[in-house]
Amino acid sequence: MSRCPVSVVTPCLNEVEIIGETYRRIAETCRPYRPDFEIIFVNDGSTDATWSAIESICRNDPQVIGVNLSRNHGHQVALTAGLTIARGERILILDADLQDPPELLPEMMKIMDEGCDVVYGVRKQRNGETWLKLKTAMIFYRLLSLISDVDIPVDTGDFRLMSRRALDIFLAMPERHRFVRGMVSWIGLRQRPLVYERQARFAGQSKYPFVKMLRFAFDAITGFSVKPLKIAIYLGALAGAMALLCVAYVFWSLATGSAVAGWSSLMIVVLLLGAAQLFVMGIIGEYLGQIFMESKRRPLFIID
Repeated sequence: MSRCPVSVVTPCLNEVEIIGETYRRIAETCRPYRPDFEIIFVNDGSTDATWSAIESICRNDPQVIGVNLSRNHGHQVALTAGLTIARGERILILDADLQDPPELLPEMMKIMDEGCDVVYGVRKQRNGETWLKLKTAMIFYRLLSLISDVDIPVDTGDFRLMSRRALDIFLAMPERHRFVRGMVSWIGLRQRPLVYERQARFAGQSKYPFVKMLRFAFDAITGFSVKPLKIAIYLGALAGAMALLCVAYVFWSLATGSAVAGWSSLMIVVLLLGAAQLFVMGIIGEYLGQIFMESKRRPLFIID
C-alpha cells in the first residue's frame, strides 16, 4: 500500500449539518500537503443524509475517502475502521463536530518533528458544554487516572496525531471493547501534549448522551484496570466485618436480656451479606461479559 504524508480520520454520525464545513476546514489545513494527503470520513450508520453528503464530497475531491459502515457500530469502532485503511505516515484523529480545531495540525506536526510518536490534545477549557457534562467528565478522567493500570492523561479525548509506527502497534491490538485514548496511552513510546481550548459544536447535537457516556466510562475503567475487583474484595470484607459485629451485638443483647423481639438483627445480617455478594458479583459479571464478547471473535466492523 502506497503511503502519503498525512491522513485525517473523522468518524461521523448524523452530521449532515456540519460535514461540509468540516471538510472545508480540514482541506484548507491540509493544503500545504497537496496533492499527497487523504481525508477519511467514516459514516457510522447515520440515519440522516450524512452518507449522501460524504459521497458528494468524494466525487468532487479524489483525496477524500468515504467509508460507509453497515450499521452503527459506535464511535470507537468507527474510528478504528478509518484508522485501519489510513495510508498516512502521520495520522490525525478528528471528530466531525469541530470542537477540536483541525487548524492545530501544523503545530502538532512541528512537535512530532522533534521526535515523538503521539501528540495528544489536552483541553484547558471546554466551551459550549453543560455544567453536568463538565463535572462528570472531570470526575471520570481523574477517577480513571487514579485506578487505571496505564498512565492515561487527564482532560484528553481522541484528538491526537499519531506516527505510522504508533498506529501499526495500535492496529495490532485486537480487543473489541475499545477505548482508543487508553489504548494509545498503553502503547507508550514518546508522547507529548498540546494544550488547547476546545470549542463549542459548530452545529448539531452531541452524540454522547449521559447513558452512552456512562457505558463508555465503564468500558474504559474495566478495560484498563483490575482495581475495581480489588475494591470489591475490600468492600466485601468490610461488609462481612460489619455483619459479624451485628451478630456479636445480637448475642450480647441476648446475654444481657436486652434483646428486642423480632427478626431485625437477622435481617441486618442477611442484607449486609447479600449487598456485598451482589456488588462483587456485579463487577465480576462485567469482566466475564467482556471475556464472553472477546471469545466470539466476530469481525470488528463491516464496510458496506
